Amino acid sequence: MPQTIAFKTPADVRQALLAQQEIALIDVREEDPFAQAHPLFAANFPASRLELDAWRRIPRRNTTIVVYDNGEGLAAPAAATLQQLGYTDVALLQGGLQGWRDAGGEIFIDVNVPSKAFGELVEAKRHTPSLAAEEVQALLDAKADVVVLDARRFDEYQTMSIPSATSVPGAELVLRARALAPNPATQIIVNCAGRTRSIIGTQSLVNAGVPNPVAALRNGTIGWLLASQKLDKGASRQGAEAAPLDEAQRAQAATQARSVADRAAVGRAKTADLARWRSAAEQASRTSYFFDVRTPEEFAGGHLPGFASAPGGQLVQETDHSAPVRGARLVLADTDGVRANMTASWLAQLGWEVWVLDDVPASDFTTAPQAAAYPEPRGHSQNVSAADLANWLANTPAGDTAVLDFTTSANYVQRHIPGAWFVLRSQLAQGLKEIPKAKRYVVTCGSSLLARYAVQDIAEQTGAEVWVLDGGTQAWIAQGLPLEHGETRLAAPRIDRYRRPYEGTESPREAMQAYLDWEFGLVDQLARDGTHGFKVL
Repeated sequence: MPQTIAFKTPADVRQALLAQQEIALIDVREEDPFAQAHPLFAANFPASRLELDAWRRIPRRNTTIVVYDNGEGLAAPAAATLQQLGYTDVALLQGGLQGWRDAGGEIFIDVNVPSKAFGELVEAKRHTPSLAAEEVQALLDAKADVVVLDARRFDEYQTMSIPSATSVPGAELVLRARALAPNPATQIIVNCAGRTRSIIGTQSLVNAGVPNPVAALRNGTIGWLLASQKLDKGASRQGAEAAPLDEAQRAQAATQARSVADRAAVGRAKTADLARWRSAAEQASRTSYFFDVRTPEEFAGGHLPGFASAPGGQLVQETDHSAPVRGARLVLADTDGVRANMTASWLAQLGWEVWVLDDVPASDFTTAPQAAAYPEPRGHSQNVSAADLANWLANTPAGDTAVLDFTTSANYVQRHIPGAWFVLRSQLAQGLKEIPKAKRYVVTCGSSLLARYAVQDIAEQTGAEVWVLDGGTQAWIAQGLPLEHGETRLAAPRIDRYRRPYEGTESPREAMQAYLDWEFGLVDQLARDGTHGFKVL
């Protein structure tokens, strides 16, 4: 039986953060409202997918968890769900987000704010070198000795990139810089979409002692667009293919990366430490995250048991998502001695207890990816095949069958079953009011994994029979059945994802400039908040 849900005050949460105690402050609204206002160390856990996220992102069941919303009525049911999932120390934030405001708590906007604010602090403290978009364009036009390295994920790079740029995601920079710019006189430019990853990437090369002149592209692709300069689309240059490493380059990078990590007081872990941290007693008292910071492709080819894929550059950028328990222990692994050490050096400066696993040979990275474990949904569900659903839709009276699609709004717009309604679980009651009543409801998403969790609620709210599309919309597509595109039937607002001002090239100039102005103000916000614990080397 769920326990009575207690309350914690904003002062309680603040004290835990200052004392570096383990705490997960979770905002259960959808991503867009979360991005509009939240405390610095709040992690976004949309109530609509809580069952899929909780066990993976908060591994210790007796972690202190504080749940809040902004008066939408999501927090209390989410806290009860967490208790049903086995969490024993769950509380509600007294007063919710407004209570945080009323207590004088600083309010931040956007996503991945701890990392972005830290990046601004790094630049302010270290005066990280940068060049304006116009200066970089002039170098490229003059065919100067310059290489541009894009520190974002490869998919982001392919969406839009600086002309001539090569994709070298953040943790790869120190590993590959010497191969990509073997002449120490070559100017290296590091860019991202905005500011953070270019600042951290550039400072990584500086910290590691790369001899080349290095500079960040000031304000990234946003700055490039604001300068009315053109971006490439669909580029495919990747650093690993453009300049393979030799052993001497790898060894030199490993030595320098370890030196940086040692300066940041990164811990050195052995396999015996790993075994101890995974013991039942330790797992009951301390949260440990185990991350493989190599590329997703390397991870898929084999990794250490119990380690999750978290490419180092993105781990530094999205620590609040990957490790939502502030105060937890982070353990990193790689096969080269470079990426884990450089990533760890930044995480330590971000205030984490972080360790690098040192004594494991590359031959031990052999575990194949395994399917995640998820809790069983409430109640009973029955499946319908894609072929049978197509028959129902084609050969029964209109209104007999309603298809509810719980995928992301972006996926829904891209393609969905004809006639399907887009619904958010967190907005289910409102959504069902928008959808004409039916004799039966069929739920789906990409695989129907998330949709299964909505079955019991729909049955209780409608009194109708509810079916799960076996294999989800992917099975429908595999059968070659027709698809529909666009915002055809929205039974919920598209608030599941925050539209970043630095995505794509269509954002208004005013939005891009406002985003940069916000980033420039983050150092002052950190000072007012006072809970960050960041230390810049």
